[in-house]
Amino acid sequence: MAQVASLTLLHNDDARPIIEAILADNPGVRVLDMPGCVKLDRDMELVVNRASVEERIGRTWDPQEIHLVLVSMAGNLDEDDDHFLVGWKH
Repeated sequence: MAQVASLTLLHNDDARPIIEAILADNPGVRVLDMPGCVKLDRDMELVVNRASVEERIGRTWDPQEIHLVLVSMAGNLDEDDDHFLVGWKH
């Protein structure tokens, strides 16, 4: 059984384009929509790509901005100027 990488984000206008980018870039992501937040799970890894978020918001986006809407995460963190990734190494 694969380990699950997870991001839980606030469910607000700031997080909506991030959630849309995650859904577009991570096939097989599972979504649990709760009051006030959205939990996104995927086997092994979950990535938020800077370019995908920028397409949706129409401005430059720094992956560090995810911390403004991040509630919790599960997995090892790998982040740089182009992505924010949580996952489990094989």
